[in-house]
Amino acid sequence: MYQFFVDDCQIGKEYVTITGSDVNHIKNVLRMRPGEKIRVSSSSRDMFCEIAELTDDFVQADILDEEAPDTELPSQIYLFQGLPKGDRMEYIIQKSVELGVHEIIPVAMKYCVVKLDAKKAGNKVKRWQAISESAAKQSKRMLVPEVHSVMTFKEALVYAKELDVLLIPYELAKGMKETKELIRSIEPGKSIGVFIGPEGGFEEQEVADAMEAGAKPITLGHRILRTETAGLAVLSVLMFQLEDE
Repeated sequence: MYQFFVDDCQIGKEYVTITGSDVNHIKNVLRMRPGEKIRVSSSSRDMFCEIAELTDDFVQADILDEEAPDTELPSQIYLFQGLPKGDRMEYIIQKSVELGVHEIIPVAMKYCVVKLDAKKAGNKVKRWQAISESAAKQSKRMLVPEVHSVMTFKEALVYAKELDVLLIPYELAKGMKETKELIRSIEPGKSIGVFIGPEGGFEEQEVADAMEAGAKPITLGHRILRTETAGLAVLSVLMFQLEDE
C-alpha cells in the first residue's frame, strides 16, 4: 500500500487532502483511481484511506481507519554526519531513516575530503531530503526526518547543546564495558546526538571541543568502521536499547 505524508492542517474530520508533488505522482505516475486504498501519515496520525477525488491541484481521500502511531522511536536521535565522499551520504540518509533517526545534520569537518560551495550544497540538500522522504515511506515512518543544510563543526555543537545525550565514537575512547554502561543508561524519551567523523576521522581539537560541550566518547569495537557504517552501527544499538516492547 502506497504511503503519503501530509500536515495536520490537511486532515479533516472524515477526509484528508493531499497537495503538492504527490498529486502528480498519484495521478500520472502511479495512475491511481478513485476507490484505491492508500496510507496517509502526519506527525501525529496514521490513517488508512480511500481515494475519493482526483484533480490537477489536490487528491481527496476518505478516512477509513486509523492506527495509533507506533513506528517512531521513543527518543529523538540526531545524526551529525561528517561529509563523506561520493554518494555515501545518500546511503547514510536512506539507512539511518530506516533505523529511526529524527534529523540528519551534514557537518563540514576538518578532514572532510568533500568541500561544497553554497550552490552545490543547496542542490545536495534537496536531493538528500527527497531520499529521506522515500526511505520514510518505505519504512512506514510517521514523519519525514529533516536533512539540514551543511553546518560547520562549531555550528553543529551549538545546535546540539540542548540535547540530553551526546555521543562521539572515537578510537581513543575507553573499552566496550564503559560504552555498554553508557548506552544502557540512556532512558527512552531523552534526545540523543551522535557525531560521526568523515573518512579522515575527527581532528583532535574537534573531539576536545565536542567533549567540552558534553559529548561522551564511545567505542565501536576493535575494528575500524567506514564513515557510512559507524553511524548506522550506533543507530542500531540505540534502536534496540530504546525500542518499546
